[in-house]
Amino acid sequence: MKVVVDMNKCQDHGQCVFSAPDVFRMDDDGHLAYVPDPDDALRDEVEEAADVCPLQAIRIED
Repeated sequence: MKVVVDMNKCQDHGQCVFSAPDVFRMDDDGHLAYVPDPDDALRDEVEEAADVCPLQAIRIED
């Protein structure tokens, strides 16, 4: 699984952090940082994060 975030769409709302904290986090400057190739065991969390993103900036590739 590969996680792709369109950083041009992302406005750092952080909803993904609540859904998948092992994959998404806010850096020291308040910007989104993420693991681009998380373990497949986290797929449900990443799918939830993609669903709750208000700008639909997150996509999952296999």
